[in-house]
Amino acid sequence: MSLNPRDRAILDMLQHSADTPVYEIAARVNLSSSACSRRIQQLRDQGYIKRTVALLDRGKLDVPMTVFVIVHARHSDAWLDRFREVLSAIPEIVECHRLAGDFDYLMKVIIPDIGCYDRVYKRLIAEIELADISAYISMETIKESSVLPLR
Repeated sequence: MSLNPRDRAILDMLQHSADTPVYEIAARVNLSSSACSRRIQQLRDQGYIKRTVALLDRGKLDVPMTVFVIVHARHSDAWLDRFREVLSAIPEIVECHRLAGDFDYLMKVIIPDIGCYDRVYKRLIAEIELADISAYISMETIKESSVLPLR
């Protein structure tokens, strides 16, 4: 299935608010509700919609702090397998990216306070060998979005 402008409009509306009623989406893209519902299901079946989630208020849930952690690694297949295993067991690490350039990995850590980061840090260095690790505390979020550009 290739995406046409109507599919892109449906996806754009859903990524802004996944609980938008189908009849509203259908009206905006000039489809019947049943045709729109079928189209949304096709987009799910084809993998364009991976899952539907709720975005939570971090402040109200007492996890306001973001720390970005840069890692220099010891490279081997076994090391990478262990790294993935360790990261998957630490819920405070919400993202990890393998990088091109001077650093190997960038992690995003969401925590209530710096003491919690210290516990995450100690767990990381206890469970996996790292060449170097540096942390950067986010002072302010200038822009944050889960919306993909669908041009």
